[in-house]
Amino acid sequence: MTRAVLTSAAAALIAAAGIGYVAGTQRPPARAFAMVTPARAEGNSAPIYFQDPDGKPAYSLTPRKTGDGRDYRAVPAGADVNFNEAAPDTLPPATTSAGGTTERRIKYYRNPMGLPDTSPTPKKDSMGMDYIPVYEGEDSDDGSVKLSPGKIQRTGVSSEPATSRVIRTLIRAPGTIQLDERRISVISMRAESWVQKVANVTTGSKVSKGQPLMEIYSPSVASAAAEYIATITSKGTSGVAVYGRGSRQRLMNLDVPDTAIAAMEKSGTVPITIDWSAPRDGIVLERNAIEGMRAQPGDVLFRVADTSVVWAMVDVAERDLGAIAIGQPVTVGARSFPGREFTGKISVVYPQVNRETRTARVRIELANPDGALLPDMYVDANIDIGSSQPVLTVPESAVLDTGNRQAVFVEKGQGRFEPREVKLGHRGDGYVEIRQGLTEGDPVVVSANFLIDAESNLKAALKGFSNAGGQQ
Repeated sequence: MTRAVLTSAAAALIAAAGIGYVAGTQRPPARAFAMVTPARAEGNSAPIYFQDPDGKPAYSLTPRKTGDGRDYRAVPAGADVNFNEAAPDTLPPATTSAGGTTERRIKYYRNPMGLPDTSPTPKKDSMGMDYIPVYEGEDSDDGSVKLSPGKIQRTGVSSEPATSRVIRTLIRAPGTIQLDERRISVISMRAESWVQKVANVTTGSKVSKGQPLMEIYSPSVASAAAEYIATITSKGTSGVAVYGRGSRQRLMNLDVPDTAIAAMEKSGTVPITIDWSAPRDGIVLERNAIEGMRAQPGDVLFRVADTSVVWAMVDVAERDLGAIAIGQPVTVGARSFPGREFTGKISVVYPQVNRETRTARVRIELANPDGALLPDMYVDANIDIGSSQPVLTVPESAVLDTGNRQAVFVEKGQGRFEPREVKLGHRGDGYVEIRQGLTEGDPVVVSANFLIDAESNLKAALKGFSNAGGQQ
């Protein structure tokens, strides 16, 4: 066969290989081939074709340049593909024990890609990769998993002993600030009245107990006051206390302030208007009184609230209700005051769960001496439910949770790891309580444990597949 014929055949084969590469076909040829190294190609340096300098699937039978002016690389005959079959790979030599007398026996060969496929003799997969030998002792029946030192180092497997520590478990719940219902007062008239004058007080103003808010004229109050003054100033009844008791009670029933009654008793005269004062220290939430207006019985003229103590109404998830109780300390943080904490205690757990949010409302009493917490302000409550006693713990990353079962891997030494089922308790600060399954000091895998889990599942599948094949 002439050089031209060989060159044409090689070019046709290379063009076909390039077309297959461009089409995205990744399946290797059925026959193995090997590239001849430059050392082997020194005997024949005449180029048979030219290839793109970047190794792209672009070829030419004549010298050629790329788009940026670079020459194609000359490929001599000795550097072309060789279609002679390579010598079959030999099995890895069997190793001996420490004493050098007993050889390790190969039990079977497993698929190199991790598929549940084993073979009693050496073989290759569809990609031409050798099956991996499995020696006796590597697939122990004690349930442990054995990894080579190289695999442990590559995957980053690390362990940490189980230790006793105090876990700080917090329940975080959002909520809002509400006024204490017991610290709200309403000022309204109990008889038909007229507002003669209103003090310089508006909604949001702070008032003190006894501070005048408005002047009221009421015919009913004036009539009762005149009767009382006449009784206590009469010569016949002034010395008998029982005669003025009924008239004074009538003024009290009309909700006349005690200061106004005392002023009448001191002066002995009936005032035209009565000063109505604030019943408590607090903030004016509502002012409806207007000078000259007519107030009917029951009309709310002022509403005053004491904000020195407020409520934090928080929503606790249904799953956490069993861990909270009345009297537990709570720390509340307001989003308006970053870094500041307000302390209080749980006073009421409302006996109802919201159907939509599956939460229950919890009331927390908070001291608010400076009035920083305002009604309807958003807050976040932290309820500490952890125990002050140390418990056996491991990092949360050590636990493999399947939903129904929880397990950890305990390092047994010499590359062996034993899966162990555990019972969990509280979680907090990155740790989880171990109530059953471990003892203090057991080295537990805390990183890359999912890789060990995958390896154990693979070996279990291979073992089951091998046993099934042996029964057949």
